[in-house]
Amino acid sequence: MSGLMRITAQLRDAVAEALSNAQSAGVLPSAGASEIAIEQPKQEGHGDFATSLPLRLARTMKMAPPAIATAIVEAFPESDVVEKVEVAGPGFINITLANAWFQEQVEVIRAAGAEFGNTDSKSGQKIQIEFVSVNPTGPLHVGHARGAVIGSGLANLLEAAGADVTREYYVNDAGNQMRVYTETLYARYMQAAGHDVPLPETSYPGEYVADLAKDLYEKDGGALVDLPKEEAIKALYQPGLDRNLALIKEDLEELNISYDVWFSEQSLFDTGRFDATMKELEDGGFIVDRDGARWFASTQLGEDKDNVVIRSTGGHTYFASDIAYHAEKFKERNFDQVIDVWGADHHGHVARMKAAATALGVDPNKLEIILNQIVSFKEDGESLRFSKRKNVIVTVRELVDDVGSDAVRYTFLSRGAESQMEFDLDLARKQSSDNPVYYVQYAHARLSGILRNARETGIDWADGDVSLLTHELEIALIRQITGLPDVVERSADRLEPQQIPHYATEVARALQRFYDACRVISEEEDDLPISKARLKLVESARIAIARCLTLMGMNAPERM
Repeated sequence: MSGLMRITAQLRDAVAEALSNAQSAGVLPSAGASEIAIEQPKQEGHGDFATSLPLRLARTMKMAPPAIATAIVEAFPESDVVEKVEVAGPGFINITLANAWFQEQVEVIRAAGAEFGNTDSKSGQKIQIEFVSVNPTGPLHVGHARGAVIGSGLANLLEAAGADVTREYYVNDAGNQMRVYTETLYARYMQAAGHDVPLPETSYPGEYVADLAKDLYEKDGGALVDLPKEEAIKALYQPGLDRNLALIKEDLEELNISYDVWFSEQSLFDTGRFDATMKELEDGGFIVDRDGARWFASTQLGEDKDNVVIRSTGGHTYFASDIAYHAEKFKERNFDQVIDVWGADHHGHVARMKAAATALGVDPNKLEIILNQIVSFKEDGESLRFSKRKNVIVTVRELVDDVGSDAVRYTFLSRGAESQMEFDLDLARKQSSDNPVYYVQYAHARLSGILRNARETGIDWADGDVSLLTHELEIALIRQITGLPDVVERSADRLEPQQIPHYATEVARALQRFYDACRVISEEEDDLPISKARLKLVESARIAIARCLTLMGMNAPERM
């Protein structure tokens, strides 16, 4: 348990003891139990922690919240770590910690190192997060990048909170899109062989298809040319799939994203899971036959309409295989929580997917679906329309080549998935403090430089006395960096990875204020003790920022 978590628990116990003391003394009446929430105030000057307990007790105690707060404050037990406890506003209790507690945290953070920020709030939970999962029919478009980064960042957070996380990509290799793609690949293959074969009416126009077809033709010497069309298409399926998955993996690696599992949709049919799921729904009375098709009776579970799972042609719908896939997640791999990160265009799929989970006997609250909104891009103050012909960025790789992986990740993580966002390419390219990516990474590089300079000048700060850290901006910086475990726990609980870049920016700002006011390395011999203490603080601040950058999947540069 981190220092911040320990102090939160300690303060919660102290408030409970104060309440009990006031009740035992007859100052406050007995009342039903109420949760004691200890939070960090958003505004400076309101203490380091606060509780709104008096506001929640007012109704049951039939007293004014300020009177309850006063009674609790007056009965507050003495503590070495608490400097003062005050009544504030309409009935809040503000708690200010002693400097000694903050000074101690510098050593706690240094000892934790790269593990600083980790919590056990999700310990023992087996969580699967599925993200991106676009059809394996070509390279990733920039529109897929936001969901990729959000899913990756969220997985990092959940692991930091102690969860056993599985990162998964659902490969849609059994649907109509792969059929269309392979038919396009066949036409391109025949064209590479010199045959005048038109593209299918519905086809994939990308040059990457023609390039792959030409490559396959050259490798096999045209061995498929004389085969019957269906046989040739079947032969092209696997190499087409393999090549596109390789492209997708390469694109994701550009964003520092990897997966634990690449799950094949086709495997649902090969293993019998699809048929077993449909039978389970039918046995439960959730499959009805109508108009020659088979329908999932969503209306029985409160939906506005039923949904087709088996078409009149006998083919399955995407929704049907998705039901089977989620049944496999919950019933075979027994995940405690499943998180799907989908594009906003899937919003109509959310309610019926939860209804399907209910029909399968799965608690729908175990299925969390995050919809990430569309991203627009601007350059030179104008919105961009993506176009290959006009040389405007189209693929993830082109975006990363332009602004860098770190800028892409930070920018996409900086806003909640539900918010529409505009990606400013000019800002992402800037090498100045105007660019928040540069600002945070520069803070890490600057801290690294200070420590490097100290070592080069022969300063050993291992025996530094942290009790010398009494300047208000030193304490303010410590206060900021000790908040990371709480941010990690809260972000993981709310599934809000955007809290990490916001926190990292606040740490960088606190660092700037500290650095402007407090000289770290002094040439004066008499200043050596405070220099050593401040070097310990610099070291702990670097640990906190490096941890944030790691959680965001970004680099922590030593020099810039």
